Amino acid sequence: QVQLVESGGGLVQPGGSLRLSCAASGSIFSIYVMGWYRQAPGKQRELVAQIFSGGATNYADSVKGRFTISRDDAKNTVYLQMNSLKPEDTAVYYCKWVASRIYWGQGTQVTVSS
Repeated sequence: QVQLVESGGGLVQPGGSLRLSCAASGSIFSIYVMGWYRQAPGKQRELVAQIFSGGATNYADSVKGRFTISRDDAKNTVYLQMNSLKPEDTAVYYCKWVASRIYWGQGTQVTVSS
C-alpha cells in the first residue's frame, strides 16, 4: 500500500528556516490536491498550505508571506519551505494528498524555540 513519508522536521530557533518534504512510497495518480496541515498540543489540526493540480495555492493567513508550498510531480513529492519561523509554528506537521482516496503522512515534529 502506498504511503506518504514526511521528512525535514526538527528544532530551529525563532527566525530560522526549515524545509519539509513529503514523498509517496509508490505511484499515486490523478492527485487533485497536496496539502500540509499541522497540529499543536491541545489544538485541532489546521490547514497550513495546499497546492492544486493546476498549480493554484492556498495558505493559512498565519503563514502567508513566510511559507511556500511547491511540488515536484516527477518525484511525486511536495515541499513546504518555512521561513521566519515563530514559536507558534511549533506543531506536528502532516501532509495530505487527495486522489482517488485520501492519503495522510505520519507527521513530522517542528519545534521553534530558543
